[in-house]
Amino acid sequence: MASRQNESWRVPPPAGRQEAPDLVTDSESEESEDASGSDQEEPSWISWFCSLRGNEFFCEVDEEYIEDDFNLSGLSSQVPYYEYALDMILDNEPPHDVMLTDQQHELLESAAEMLYGLIHARYIVTARGLACMLEKFKNYEFGRCPRFHCEGQACLPVGTSDVPGQSTVKVFCPKCEDIFYPRSEYQCSIDGAYFGTTFPHLLLMTYPMYRPPKSAEQYVPRIFGFKLHPTAYGNREPAPARNNQRRIAAREANAKDGQQKQEDDSL
Repeated sequence: MASRQNESWRVPPPAGRQEAPDLVTDSESEESEDASGSDQEEPSWISWFCSLRGNEFFCEVDEEYIEDDFNLSGLSSQVPYYEYALDMILDNEPPHDVMLTDQQHELLESAAEMLYGLIHARYIVTARGLACMLEKFKNYEFGRCPRFHCEGQACLPVGTSDVPGQSTVKVFCPKCEDIFYPRSEYQCSIDGAYFGTTFPHLLLMTYPMYRPPKSAEQYVPRIFGFKLHPTAYGNREPAPARNNQRRIAAREANAKDGQQKQEDDSL
């Protein structure tokens, strides 16, 4: 996971020009410094995480939702370094007496990503979360269905399991009602539990006006313009199998002929 960096830049005055003397009062100078400092404030962890490449499927969860312990019930037993990960997500300063190594900091970042993903799965099935994800759906931010007859239908992210570590996220097409891998290789590594198995279907039930009619068209295989019979592929057996069957049939026919000849001779 990438790490955030806080950089400040100061543009020097053009060559040959002198900076104007500072004629403002001390209070005005402090106000200007506060204003310039606020303009260069580092984005929140949530905004930074959602802006990373491959995290386009995530929406920004309200901090008020995360600060409510009821919404996080049961997550402390699933996520390592839970308290520290929660502080990182909420941009809380760590205790001064805690010193982390680079390896521990990397583990903490992974724990924060996991915790945010599990919180995200709960948030997007709330009224505010559904409304936020609906806007991304309307803007095609989850991609389009790759199926030709769906005509570029907007998709929704979905997981095939609600348990972390079971499978990666897929995209669900509401027109053909099938799931596909995301087109971006970065999104293919996101855990499907961070979106869950319920979200896309609940969104379409909540906003039925955005549910497209089911696609009735289906591709029909043809050879020289003629549709293939359902048994067309099954009739072609491997050549060795056909030869063996022919030899067996020939031996059986010869045996029957020999038996019939013996019966005729006995008469």
